[in-house]
Amino acid sequence: MSVRELEDRFEVEVYPRRDIVIVRGEGALLYDEDGNEYIDCASNVGVSNIGHANPEVARAVHDQYLRLASCYGIFYNDVRAELSRRVVDITPKGLDRVFLCNSGSEAVEAAIKFARGSTGRKKIIAAMRGFHGKTMGALSATWDPKYTGPFEPMVPGFSHVPFNNIEMLKKTIGNDTAAVILEIVQGEGGVRVGDPAYFSGVRSICDEMGVLLIIDEVQTGFGRTGRMFACEGVVRPDILCLAKAMAGGVPMGAVVCAEDIDVPLKGHTSTFGGNPLACAAALATLDVIEREDLASAAAVKGERLKTGIRSFESPSIKEVRGAGLMIGIELKQNAGPYVKRLMENGIIALLAGKRVIRLLPPLVISEEQIDEVIRVLREVLE
Repeated sequence: MSVRELEDRFEVEVYPRRDIVIVRGEGALLYDEDGNEYIDCASNVGVSNIGHANPEVARAVHDQYLRLASCYGIFYNDVRAELSRRVVDITPKGLDRVFLCNSGSEAVEAAIKFARGSTGRKKIIAAMRGFHGKTMGALSATWDPKYTGPFEPMVPGFSHVPFNNIEMLKKTIGNDTAAVILEIVQGEGGVRVGDPAYFSGVRSICDEMGVLLIIDEVQTGFGRTGRMFACEGVVRPDILCLAKAMAGGVPMGAVVCAEDIDVPLKGHTSTFGGNPLACAAALATLDVIEREDLASAAAVKGERLKTGIRSFESPSIKEVRGAGLMIGIELKQNAGPYVKRLMENGIIALLAGKRVIRLLPPLVISEEQIDEVIRVLREVLE
């Protein structure tokens, strides 16, 4: 049986498949089973910030596996300890404690529990068009009915207000509100960038009401938007959710929170969370991101990509928006056929809703590769 036949036969069908078999990656490139080359503008939905097959991460994983792959949290561990210190060092001031897990959804689940456990309140306010994951708590914070509808009822206590609308938040928040959870840039929701003035208002309201502010940087974290974290210089979170790009492709997530967040002992644990193998991969990944200043590179390369796209004389384009190398091209019609044509022309891209082409290339993408992406986009969109 072929690879396609095996996956179709034995896997639960939860993904709308694209008809290529990816077998290898290097830097910003992917290769299929026939040897065809693609420029990766998806990065596994923001995972591959340092590119594919990074040798430093490979060595770190190899060496750590030969030492110790797994170590449950009831024991102290040297690699986990070092990563926890490193994460606190690089995240915004005031975030002093780390919970390590395995994914973005798990990070959001933990953040919701930490907020409820710490405040004694139950209500969580999220944003329309927001996306926070597909486990039940994270899904309840997610807005889109296409994700939530088949699995209702959702976890009680969640409500949604329009993004970038401070007045609606004021009307919704109350003394029973534990937390507000927001993305700085809504990824799945169409690459919509939050207004700094809005976030300033959110912070003030949360402080006034004794409400915790959870910032979900699962997709925006680790340099993607041109800063190490998108919230830097925008808003101070009480709880920060991280994952995706944290460990160079090895599954890892984290919640970073203020010292006074009171989490009940044994109230939330994870068998694999903070395992030494993933921690070693994360430390190597952070070394690459910081040494190569990939956050600054994302800012420069993102401007090159956006400027190139905005130069198109395409009647199909409604708006180009984003931050760093997180870019959305909103079209006046369904974007699905264009994403398919891009793939046929050697560019892997994503959708963000029905009408938005989302570009999330590795931060190591070269200028020449960016120019080729622009060329193919122009050809497809014009």
